[in-house]
Amino acid sequence: MLPGAIFGVGLAWAVGSVVPHNVVRLIIGVIGVTFVLNSWFGKVPPPGRPSAASGVFWGAGAGFTSTIASAGMPPFSIHVLPQRMDKMRLVGTITMFFAAVNLMRIVPYFALGHLTRENLVISLALLPLAIAANFLGFWLVLRISTELFYRISYALIFLISASIMAQGVAGLLRG
Repeated sequence: MLPGAIFGVGLAWAVGSVVPHNVVRLIIGVIGVTFVLNSWFGKVPPPGRPSAASGVFWGAGAGFTSTIASAGMPPFSIHVLPQRMDKMRLVGTITMFFAAVNLMRIVPYFALGHLTRENLVISLALLPLAIAANFLGFWLVLRISTELFYRISYALIFLISASIMAQGVAGLLRG
């Protein structure tokens, strides 16, 4: 997925100043909601390893949407969740992938003027909360079953995608 993410972040950098972010939000939301509804109500394929092409495609989607709208999880989930990895392996994969993508985003964010003193001060102020939330998340993951973990994951992807879709629609209506 990381080779695709490199492409996605680069593409977002190239078109970031001209792509309507609300259109991207709407598309991300629709894709995420459709994925979850299909998982809940469609025929679920057996767990397995998807193709490398799928990883590159959805990695590019996650890199692009993460850079444009800070919403890379829906495309990432489409590729990774159906694999039904062990929950700790999944959490580690998510952590490493998005740590790498966030590092890749520094140069485009700087070039597009998004890394301001104000943003960095807010980030620094929120750092203790982010660390505490990570420890709480790790503690929770250790204590719930894998089945419940996946149910919660799909529900959260649905809620996040629906929220992103609503933000896109609201932004487009405000025009």
